[in-house]
Amino acid sequence: MLREAIANRTPLGIEAGRLVDVGQLVGDDVMIALVKERSGQADAAAGFVMDGYPRTVPQAEALDAMLSERGQTLDAAVSLAADEAELVRRLSARRECPICKRAYHLVSAPPRDGRHCDDHPAAELVRRADDAPETVSRRLEVYQRATAPLLEHYRSRSRLREVPGLGTMDEVYGSLTRSLGI
Repeated sequence: MLREAIANRTPLGIEAGRLVDVGQLVGDDVMIALVKERSGQADAAAGFVMDGYPRTVPQAEALDAMLSERGQTLDAAVSLAADEAELVRRLSARRECPICKRAYHLVSAPPRDGRHCDDHPAAELVRRADDAPETVSRRLEVYQRATAPLLEHYRSRSRLREVPGLGTMDEVYGSLTRSLGI
């Protein structure tokens, strides 16, 4: 939702883009408005999964209020745990096609030739500004200050599922599905 608003250069997207590019969190009011609008669309009526939201306790409280208004509840919040060095390594290896925005990872999901989009062979992949190692480190500092308190917020409501984020994709997926009982 956020990247779409940034790409479409909506007023909220322009504001958010300036913050994202330097590793800062987008303000609660902007994020809450984006989530409320998108989650109210028809394809989300039966439920939805969110990645990277909420990121603050006020966002979590706003999400709970929004769901309550709709007669819904949050099933679970998942925390995938990995150490800082691993997170910087992983995020710094992400790339995307500047044309179609297809995501790649230089280690776990590389393009066929290692440099260009598989669907647009003339397009060299780029690293998003928010995936530069120094920006990732700043994002992790912001996480500790603003997002880490969510763990206790959801733990105290018996909604938190803590899953080790290390291992192969299949191992992490297995741990995730077991933690959710699916």
